[in-house]
Amino acid sequence: MPLLTERIAAARRRPIAARDHVIFAAATLLYWATMYIYVPILTPFLENRGLPLGTIGLVVGSYGLTQVLIRFPLGLYSDRLRRRKPFLFAGMAAGLLSCALFMYIGGWAGPLSGRLVAGICASTWVPFTVLYASYYPPAQSGKAMSTLSFLTVVGQLGGMTLSGYLAGSGDWNAAFAAGIFIAAAGGALVVFVREPGPAADIEANAGLKAERLGKRRTLALLRDARQLQIVSLLSLLAHCVLFITMFGFTPLQALEYGAGKNGLTGLVVAFMVPHALVSLWTGRYIAPRFGTRRVLVCGFLLAAVCTALIPFSGSYAGLLATQAVNGAAQGLYLPLLLGLAIKDIRPSERATAMGFYQSVYAVGMFAGPYLAGWLNAGGGLKAGFGFGAAIAAAAAVVARLAAKP
Repeated sequence: MPLLTERIAAARRRPIAARDHVIFAAATLLYWATMYIYVPILTPFLENRGLPLGTIGLVVGSYGLTQVLIRFPLGLYSDRLRRRKPFLFAGMAAGLLSCALFMYIGGWAGPLSGRLVAGICASTWVPFTVLYASYYPPAQSGKAMSTLSFLTVVGQLGGMTLSGYLAGSGDWNAAFAAGIFIAAAGGALVVFVREPGPAADIEANAGLKAERLGKRRTLALLRDARQLQIVSLLSLLAHCVLFITMFGFTPLQALEYGAGKNGLTGLVVAFMVPHALVSLWTGRYIAPRFGTRRVLVCGFLLAAVCTALIPFSGSYAGLLATQAVNGAAQGLYLPLLLGLAIKDIRPSERATAMGFYQSVYAVGMFAGPYLAGWLNAGGGLKAGFGFGAAIAAAAAVVARLAAKP
Protein backbone atom coordinates (compact mmCIF):
# COMPACT_ATOMS: atom_id res chain seq x y z
CA MET A 1 0.00 0.00 0.00
CA PRO A 2 2.78 2.53 0.82
CA LEU A 3 4.38 1.73 -2.54
CA LEU A 4 1.09 2.38 -4.35
CA THR A 5 0.66 5.67 -2.46
CA GLU A 6 4.17 6.74 -3.43
CA ARG A 7 3.51 5.92 -7.09
CA ILE A 8 0.30 7.96 -7.09
CA ALA A 9 2.09 10.89 -5.45
CA ALA A 10 4.92 10.68 -7.98
CA ALA A 11 2.42 10.63 -10.86
CA ARG A 12 0.73 13.75 -9.52
CA ARG A 13 4.09 15.55 -9.34
CA ARG A 14 5.25 14.74 -12.86
CA PRO A 15 5.19 17.57 -15.42
CA ILE A 16 1.98 18.19 -17.32
CA ALA A 17 2.11 16.45 -20.70
CA ALA A 18 0.20 16.95 -23.95
CA ARG A 19 -1.82 13.83 -23.12
CA ASP A 20 -3.12 15.51 -19.96
CA HIS A 21 -4.35 18.51 -21.95
CA VAL A 22 -6.08 16.27 -24.48
CA ILE A 23 -7.92 14.25 -21.81
CA PHE A 24 -8.99 17.38 -19.95
CA ALA A 25 -10.16 18.96 -23.20
CA ALA A 26 -12.26 15.91 -24.08
CA ALA A 27 -13.83 15.87 -20.59
CA THR A 28 -14.61 19.58 -20.89
CA LEU A 29 -16.32 19.08 -24.26
CA LEU A 30 -18.54 16.31 -22.88
CA TYR A 31 -19.31 18.31 -19.72
CA TRP A 32 -20.64 21.29 -21.66
CA ALA A 33 -22.35 19.16 -24.31
CA THR A 34 -24.49 17.37 -21.73
CA MET A 35 -25.69 20.69 -20.27
CA TYR A 36 -26.36 22.43 -23.56
CA ILE A 37 -27.74 19.62 -25.68
CA TYR A 38 -31.28 20.78 -24.94
CA VAL A 39 -30.74 24.56 -24.69
CA PRO A 40 -31.86 25.46 -28.26
CA ILE A 41 -35.10 23.52 -27.81
CA LEU A 42 -35.71 24.53 -24.20
CA THR A 43 -38.01 27.51 -24.68
CA PRO A 44 -39.87 25.90 -27.63
CA PHE A 45 -40.16 22.68 -25.59
CA LEU A 46 -41.64 24.58 -22.63
CA GLU A 47 -43.98 26.54 -24.89
CA ASN A 48 -45.09 23.24 -26.44
CA ARG A 49 -46.00 22.06 -22.93
CA GLY A 50 -48.28 25.05 -22.57
CA LEU A 51 -46.20 27.10 -20.13
CA PRO A 52 -46.69 30.90 -20.27
CA LEU A 53 -43.71 33.17 -21.05
CA GLY A 54 -43.35 34.28 -17.44
CA THR A 55 -43.04 30.68 -16.23
CA ILE A 56 -40.66 29.89 -19.09
CA GLY A 57 -38.43 32.73 -17.91
CA LEU A 58 -38.47 31.29 -14.38
CA VAL A 59 -37.50 27.81 -15.59
CA VAL A 60 -34.70 29.12 -17.79
CA GLY A 61 -33.39 31.38 -15.04
CA SER A 62 -33.56 28.77 -12.28
CA TYR A 63 -30.34 27.34 -13.73
CA GLY A 64 -28.57 30.45 -12.46
CA LEU A 65 -30.39 30.53 -9.14
CA THR A 66 -28.82 27.23 -8.03
CA GLN A 67 -25.40 28.50 -9.00
CA VAL A 68 -25.80 31.68 -6.96
CA LEU A 69 -26.26 29.52 -3.87
CA ILE A 70 -23.68 26.81 -4.57
CA ARG A 71 -20.71 28.12 -6.54
CA PHE A 72 -18.99 30.20 -3.86
CA PRO A 73 -19.31 27.64 -1.03
CA LEU A 74 -18.17 24.94 -3.45
CA GLY A 75 -15.07 26.93 -4.40
CA LEU A 76 -14.28 27.61 -0.75
CA TYR A 77 -14.66 23.93 0.12
CA SER A 78 -12.51 22.91 -2.85
CA ASP A 79 -9.69 25.16 -1.64
CA ARG A 80 -9.93 23.77 1.88
CA LEU A 81 -10.05 20.19 0.60
CA ARG A 82 -7.22 20.95 -1.85
CA ARG A 83 -8.89 18.71 -4.40
CA ARG A 84 -10.66 19.46 -7.67
CA LYS A 85 -11.20 16.14 -9.42
CA PRO A 86 -14.00 14.74 -7.18
CA PHE A 87 -16.13 17.72 -8.12
CA LEU A 88 -15.72 16.86 -11.81
CA PHE A 89 -17.38 13.50 -11.12
CA ALA A 90 -20.18 15.24 -9.22
CA GLY A 91 -20.75 17.59 -12.16
CA MET A 92 -21.14 14.78 -14.66
CA ALA A 93 -23.55 12.96 -12.34
CA ALA A 94 -25.67 16.11 -11.93
CA GLY A 95 -25.75 16.59 -15.72
CA LEU A 96 -27.05 13.06 -16.17
CA LEU A 97 -29.74 13.54 -13.52
CA SER A 98 -30.81 16.86 -15.03
CA CYS A 99 -31.57 15.30 -18.42
CA ALA A 100 -33.39 12.40 -16.74
CA LEU A 101 -35.67 14.79 -14.84
CA PHE A 102 -36.61 16.59 -18.05
CA MET A 103 -37.29 13.28 -19.73
CA TYR A 104 -39.31 11.43 -17.11
CA ILE A 105 -41.24 14.03 -15.08
CA GLY A 106 -44.08 15.91 -16.79
CA GLY A 107 -45.77 19.28 -16.26
CA TRP A 108 -43.68 22.21 -15.05
CA ALA A 109 -42.08 20.27 -12.16
CA GLY A 110 -39.80 18.17 -14.37
CA PRO A 111 -38.31 21.08 -16.34
CA LEU A 112 -37.93 23.24 -13.22
CA SER A 113 -36.23 20.51 -11.19
CA GLY A 114 -34.11 19.49 -14.19
CA ARG A 115 -32.94 23.05 -14.70
CA LEU A 116 -32.15 23.47 -11.00
CA VAL A 117 -30.02 20.30 -11.06
CA ALA A 118 -28.33 21.56 -14.24
CA GLY A 119 -27.28 24.52 -12.11
CA ILE A 120 -25.56 22.11 -9.73
CA CYS A 121 -23.74 20.60 -12.70
CA ALA A 122 -22.65 24.07 -13.87
CA SER A 123 -21.48 24.97 -10.35
CA THR A 124 -18.70 22.41 -10.62
CA TRP A 125 -17.18 24.58 -13.33
CA VAL A 126 -15.39 26.36 -10.44
CA PRO A 127 -12.96 23.46 -9.76
CA PHE A 128 -12.89 22.68 -13.49
CA THR A 129 -11.38 26.10 -14.26
CA VAL A 130 -8.99 26.07 -11.30
CA LEU A 131 -7.77 22.56 -12.13
CA TYR A 132 -7.01 23.56 -15.72
CA ALA A 133 -5.29 26.77 -14.57
CA SER A 134 -2.93 24.55 -12.53
CA TYR A 135 -1.69 23.08 -15.84
CA TYR A 136 -0.08 26.47 -16.60
CA PRO A 137 2.29 28.86 -14.76
CA PRO A 138 0.34 31.58 -12.88
CA ALA A 139 1.53 34.26 -15.34
CA GLN A 140 -0.24 32.39 -18.17
CA SER A 141 -3.70 32.31 -16.55
CA GLY A 142 -5.08 34.44 -19.40
CA LYS A 143 -3.88 31.92 -21.98
CA ALA A 144 -5.32 29.04 -19.94
CA MET A 145 -8.73 30.71 -19.63
CA SER A 146 -8.79 31.66 -23.31
CA THR A 147 -8.20 28.00 -24.22
CA LEU A 148 -10.81 26.89 -21.72
CA SER A 149 -13.33 29.41 -23.07
CA PHE A 150 -12.74 28.03 -26.56
CA LEU A 151 -13.31 24.47 -25.33
CA THR A 152 -16.45 25.62 -23.51
CA VAL A 153 -17.93 27.11 -26.65
CA VAL A 154 -16.98 24.10 -28.78
CA GLY A 155 -18.66 21.76 -26.28
CA GLN A 156 -21.74 23.96 -26.18
CA LEU A 157 -21.76 24.16 -29.98
CA GLY A 158 -21.52 20.39 -30.33
CA GLY A 159 -24.36 19.79 -27.89
CA MET A 160 -26.59 22.53 -29.30
CA THR A 161 -26.01 21.47 -32.91
CA LEU A 162 -26.89 17.89 -32.05
CA SER A 163 -29.95 19.22 -30.23
CA GLY A 164 -31.33 20.84 -33.35
CA TYR A 165 -30.75 17.68 -35.36
CA LEU A 166 -32.46 15.49 -32.76
CA ALA A 167 -35.38 17.90 -32.42
CA GLY A 168 -35.85 17.67 -36.17
CA SER A 169 -36.61 13.99 -35.71
CA GLY A 170 -39.86 15.02 -34.02
CA ASP A 171 -39.07 13.66 -30.56
CA TRP A 172 -38.31 16.26 -27.87
CA ASN A 173 -36.96 13.57 -25.54
CA ALA A 174 -34.24 12.48 -27.97
CA ALA A 175 -32.05 15.38 -26.84
CA PHE A 176 -32.44 14.49 -23.17
CA ALA A 177 -31.64 10.83 -23.84
CA ALA A 178 -28.48 11.86 -25.68
CA GLY A 179 -27.54 14.10 -22.74
CA ILE A 180 -27.76 11.12 -20.37
CA PHE A 181 -25.40 9.12 -22.57
CA ILE A 182 -22.92 12.00 -22.94
CA ALA A 183 -22.82 12.60 -19.18
CA ALA A 184 -22.13 8.91 -18.53
CA ALA A 185 -19.27 8.96 -21.05
CA GLY A 186 -17.90 12.12 -19.47
CA GLY A 187 -17.94 10.56 -16.01
CA ALA A 188 -15.92 7.63 -17.32
CA LEU A 189 -13.39 9.97 -18.94
CA VAL A 190 -12.88 11.99 -15.75
CA VAL A 191 -11.19 8.92 -14.25
CA PHE A 192 -8.21 9.70 -16.50
CA VAL A 193 -8.09 13.45 -15.87
CA ARG A 194 -4.79 14.45 -14.26
CA GLU A 195 -4.87 16.48 -11.05
CA PRO A 196 -1.43 17.90 -10.24
CA GLY A 197 -0.20 17.42 -6.71
CA PRO A 198 1.79 19.84 -4.59
CA ALA A 199 2.37 22.33 -7.41
CA ALA A 200 -1.27 23.32 -7.23
CA ASP A 201 -1.14 23.80 -3.46
CA ILE A 202 2.14 25.71 -3.05
CA GLU A 203 2.42 29.45 -3.51
CA ALA A 204 4.03 30.09 -6.89
CA ASN A 205 7.76 30.88 -6.68
CA ALA A 206 7.53 31.49 -2.92
CA GLY A 207 8.20 28.10 -1.33
CA LEU A 208 5.51 28.74 1.27
CA LYS A 209 3.38 25.96 2.64
CA ALA A 210 -0.25 26.55 1.72
CA GLU A 211 -2.51 27.18 4.67
CA ARG A 212 -6.22 26.52 4.88
CA LEU A 213 -8.43 29.52 4.31
CA GLY A 214 -10.13 30.84 7.43
CA LYS A 215 -13.06 33.20 7.56
CA ARG A 216 -10.89 36.28 8.04
CA ARG A 217 -8.63 35.42 5.12
CA THR A 218 -11.56 34.74 2.83
CA LEU A 219 -13.23 38.04 3.72
CA ALA A 220 -9.94 39.87 3.22
CA LEU A 221 -9.52 38.29 -0.20
CA LEU A 222 -12.98 39.39 -1.34
CA ARG A 223 -12.68 42.85 0.24
CA ASP A 224 -9.26 43.74 -1.16
CA ALA A 225 -9.56 42.21 -4.64
CA ARG A 226 -11.08 45.22 -6.41
CA GLN A 227 -10.35 43.72 -9.81
CA LEU A 228 -12.31 40.61 -8.85
CA GLN A 229 -15.28 42.73 -7.79
CA ILE A 230 -15.34 44.72 -11.03
CA VAL A 231 -15.01 41.75 -13.38
CA SER A 232 -17.65 39.85 -11.38
CA LEU A 233 -20.12 42.71 -11.88
CA LEU A 234 -19.30 42.91 -15.59
CA SER A 235 -19.74 39.16 -15.93
CA LEU A 236 -23.13 39.36 -14.18
CA LEU A 237 -24.28 41.86 -16.81
CA ALA A 238 -22.71 39.78 -19.60
CA HIS A 239 -24.58 36.65 -18.55
CA CYS A 240 -27.84 38.58 -18.32
CA VAL A 241 -27.42 39.33 -22.03
CA LEU A 242 -26.33 35.80 -22.96
CA PHE A 243 -29.26 34.13 -21.20
CA ILE A 244 -31.78 36.62 -22.58
CA THR A 245 -30.55 36.01 -26.14
CA MET A 246 -29.00 32.78 -27.44
CA PHE A 247 -29.52 30.73 -24.29
CA GLY A 248 -32.96 32.20 -23.72
CA PHE A 249 -35.45 33.73 -26.13
CA THR A 250 -33.63 34.02 -29.46
CA PRO A 251 -34.81 30.51 -30.49
CA LEU A 252 -38.42 31.67 -30.03
CA GLN A 253 -37.70 34.61 -32.34
CA ALA A 254 -36.31 32.18 -34.91
CA LEU A 255 -39.50 30.11 -34.77
CA GLU A 256 -41.57 33.27 -35.28
CA TYR A 257 -39.59 33.82 -38.48
CA GLY A 258 -40.57 30.32 -39.61
CA ALA A 259 -37.25 28.62 -38.93
CA GLY A 260 -38.76 25.33 -37.68
CA LYS A 261 -36.93 22.86 -35.48
CA ASN A 262 -34.21 22.21 -38.07
CA GLY A 263 -33.61 25.95 -38.37
CA LEU A 264 -32.47 26.01 -34.76
CA THR A 265 -29.31 24.20 -35.82
CA GLY A 266 -28.47 27.03 -38.23
CA LEU A 267 -29.10 29.55 -35.47
CA VAL A 268 -26.73 27.74 -33.13
CA VAL A 269 -23.98 27.53 -35.74
CA ALA A 270 -24.38 31.21 -36.68
CA PHE A 271 -23.86 32.30 -33.09
CA MET A 272 -21.45 29.70 -31.71
CA VAL A 273 -18.84 29.42 -34.48
CA PRO A 274 -17.86 33.13 -34.38
CA HIS A 275 -18.14 32.98 -30.61
CA ALA A 276 -15.71 30.04 -30.41
CA LEU A 277 -13.15 31.53 -32.79
CA VAL A 278 -13.12 34.98 -31.19
CA SER A 279 -12.94 33.41 -27.71
CA LEU A 280 -9.77 31.60 -28.78
CA TRP A 281 -8.20 34.74 -30.28
CA THR A 282 -9.17 37.28 -27.63
CA GLY A 283 -6.71 36.37 -24.88
CA ARG A 284 -3.90 35.48 -27.28
CA TYR A 285 -3.98 38.26 -29.87
CA ILE A 286 -6.80 40.80 -29.63
CA ALA A 287 -6.53 42.03 -26.02
CA PRO A 288 -2.68 42.16 -26.01
CA ARG A 289 -2.77 44.32 -29.14
CA PHE A 290 -5.69 46.65 -28.43
CA GLY A 291 -5.88 46.65 -24.61
CA THR A 292 -8.26 44.86 -22.27
CA ARG A 293 -10.55 47.80 -21.48
CA ARG A 294 -10.98 48.80 -25.12
CA VAL A 295 -11.85 45.24 -26.14
CA LEU A 296 -14.38 44.92 -23.30
CA VAL A 297 -16.11 48.19 -24.21
CA CYS A 298 -16.27 47.34 -27.94
CA GLY A 299 -17.62 43.87 -27.20
CA PHE A 300 -20.42 45.12 -24.96
CA LEU A 301 -21.40 47.89 -27.39
CA LEU A 302 -21.59 45.41 -30.29
CA ALA A 303 -23.68 43.06 -28.16
CA ALA A 304 -26.04 45.92 -27.27
CA VAL A 305 -26.63 46.79 -30.93
CA CYS A 306 -27.09 43.19 -32.05
CA THR A 307 -29.46 42.36 -29.19
CA ALA A 308 -31.60 45.41 -29.92
CA LEU A 309 -31.80 44.39 -33.60
CA ILE A 310 -33.01 40.81 -32.98
CA PRO A 311 -36.78 41.56 -33.14
CA PHE A 312 -36.25 43.96 -36.06
CA SER A 313 -34.11 41.67 -38.23
CA GLY A 314 -37.17 40.99 -40.42
CA SER A 315 -36.41 37.42 -41.44
CA TYR A 316 -34.64 34.26 -40.41
CA ALA A 317 -31.64 35.22 -42.59
CA GLY A 318 -31.47 38.63 -40.96
CA LEU A 319 -31.62 37.01 -37.54
CA LEU A 320 -28.67 34.76 -38.44
CA ALA A 321 -26.65 37.84 -39.38
CA THR A 322 -27.32 39.55 -36.05
CA GLN A 323 -26.43 36.39 -34.16
CA ALA A 324 -23.14 35.91 -36.01
CA VAL A 325 -21.99 39.38 -34.93
CA ASN A 326 -23.49 38.92 -31.46
CA GLY A 327 -21.57 35.67 -31.00
CA ALA A 328 -18.32 37.37 -31.98
CA ALA A 329 -19.07 40.32 -29.68
CA GLN A 330 -19.69 38.13 -26.66
CA GLY A 331 -16.53 36.18 -27.49
CA LEU A 332 -14.59 39.42 -27.02
CA TYR A 333 -15.43 39.87 -23.36
CA LEU A 334 -16.42 36.53 -21.77
CA PRO A 335 -12.96 34.86 -21.89
CA LEU A 336 -11.25 38.10 -20.83
CA LEU A 337 -13.43 38.38 -17.74
CA LEU A 338 -12.79 34.74 -16.83
CA GLY A 339 -9.03 35.22 -16.97
CA LEU A 340 -9.08 38.53 -15.10
CA ALA A 341 -11.02 36.95 -12.23
CA ILE A 342 -7.97 34.94 -11.10
CA LYS A 343 -5.12 36.87 -12.69
CA ASP A 344 -3.86 38.44 -9.45
CA ILE A 345 -5.02 35.68 -7.08
CA ARG A 346 -2.61 33.26 -5.37
CA PRO A 347 -2.96 29.63 -6.56
CA SER A 348 -4.14 28.37 -3.16
CA GLU A 349 -7.02 30.89 -3.20
CA ARG A 350 -8.12 30.60 -6.81
CA ALA A 351 -11.09 28.30 -6.27
CA THR A 352 -12.42 30.69 -3.62
CA ALA A 353 -12.03 33.66 -5.98
CA MET A 354 -13.48 31.73 -8.91
CA GLY A 355 -16.38 30.54 -6.78
CA PHE A 356 -17.18 34.13 -5.83
CA TYR A 357 -16.86 35.29 -9.45
CA GLN A 358 -19.08 32.54 -10.81
CA SER A 359 -21.66 32.94 -8.03
CA VAL A 360 -21.99 36.63 -8.86
CA TYR A 361 -22.39 36.12 -12.60
CA ALA A 362 -24.90 33.34 -11.94
CA VAL A 363 -27.20 36.10 -10.66
CA GLY A 364 -27.29 37.29 -14.26
CA MET A 365 -28.20 33.82 -15.50
CA PHE A 366 -31.27 33.92 -13.29
CA ALA A 367 -32.23 37.60 -13.28
CA GLY A 368 -31.77 38.19 -17.01
CA PRO A 369 -34.19 35.60 -18.43
CA TYR A 370 -36.54 35.86 -15.43
CA LEU A 371 -37.07 39.62 -15.84
CA ALA A 372 -37.07 39.38 -19.63
CA GLY A 373 -39.70 36.63 -19.45
CA TRP A 374 -42.09 38.88 -17.55
CA LEU A 375 -41.35 41.80 -19.88
CA ASN A 376 -42.02 39.53 -22.86
CA ALA A 377 -45.33 38.47 -21.35
CA GLY A 378 -46.50 42.09 -21.35
CA GLY A 379 -44.75 43.59 -24.36
CA GLY A 380 -43.70 40.68 -26.58
CA LEU A 381 -40.17 39.60 -27.41
CA LYS A 382 -39.20 43.18 -28.32
CA ALA A 383 -39.46 44.20 -24.68
CA GLY A 384 -37.10 41.48 -23.46
CA PHE A 385 -34.49 42.07 -26.15
CA GLY A 386 -34.64 45.82 -25.53
CA PHE A 387 -33.95 45.10 -21.86
CA GLY A 388 -30.97 42.94 -22.84
CA ALA A 389 -29.57 45.69 -25.09
CA ALA A 390 -29.83 48.23 -22.26
CA ILE A 391 -27.90 45.88 -19.94
CA ALA A 392 -25.11 45.46 -22.50
CA ALA A 393 -24.86 49.23 -22.95
CA ALA A 394 -24.67 49.71 -19.16
CA ALA A 395 -21.87 47.11 -19.02
CA ALA A 396 -19.91 49.06 -21.65
CA VAL A 397 -20.12 52.15 -19.44
CA VAL A 398 -18.95 50.22 -16.37
CA ALA A 399 -16.05 48.70 -18.32
CA ARG A 400 -14.98 52.12 -19.62
CA LEU A 401 -15.02 53.69 -16.16
CA ALA A 402 -13.75 50.88 -13.94
CA ALA A 403 -11.82 48.22 -15.90
CA LYS A 404 -8.03 48.29 -16.11
CA PRO A 405 -6.55 49.32 -19.50
